Formats: sequence, structure tokens, C-alpha cells
Amino acid sequence: MAFSEFETKKYETIVAAWVERRRPPPHIREQLDFGFRMSGQSVEIFTIRPSWVDPNERIEGFFAKATYVKSKGIWKIYWMRADLKWHRYDPDPEVETFEDFLQVVDVDEYCCFFG
Repeated sequence: MAFSEFETKKYETIVAAWVERRRPPPHIREQLDFGFRMSGQSVEIFTIRPSWVDPNERIEGFFAKATYVKSKGIWKIYWMRADLKWHRYDPDPEVETFEDFLQVVDVDEYCCFFG
């Protein structure tokens, strides 16, 4: 089940502000930038870089994901490993608010999100 229109706008606004704070300076954004995508009950955050094969092509490197579990009222946190699969972020696998998820990604205590 997808978010309601109100919830979608709320989470888009929050994550867009977070991404804007994390973005590199404008002169670097052609080489590295950040973006996000909302899908169903999940929000995914990714890097945007030129492809090594074709520099005119952009590739997205996902690194953080939060999925809302409505029945429990929690957000589950995931990170993308080198195997390109989402894995539970064990230091903090669940948080109560979307803002808490973004705080966990910011702190990145075990260097899973930003290396």
C-alpha cells in the first residue's frame, strides 16, 4: 500500500531538504550528486554519477532505504551492500520516525551508507 497524498508530500519535503543539505557544491554536481525516490511504502536515497563506460550516461548508486511498516508504526532501515542487495542496518534496524532514519544515515556509525 502506498502512502497517502499527504504522507507522500510530507516525506518528499523532509527528504528533499535532507538531500539538499548533503549535496556537494554546484561545481562538483556533474560528477557526484544525490537523489531520492519514493516507491510504495519506501524511500530510497542514492548517488548520481556519470557511467564509467559512457560519461554522458548517469547511473544511480542506491545506499539507504527506509520502509514504513504501518501495522507497527515503525520505519525499517536498510543499506545496499556490494552484492547490490538491501540488507537490514543492524546497529539501528528500526526507528519510530522518518526524521530518525535520516539521522541514522547522517551519523553513519558503521560507515555503511557513505563508506
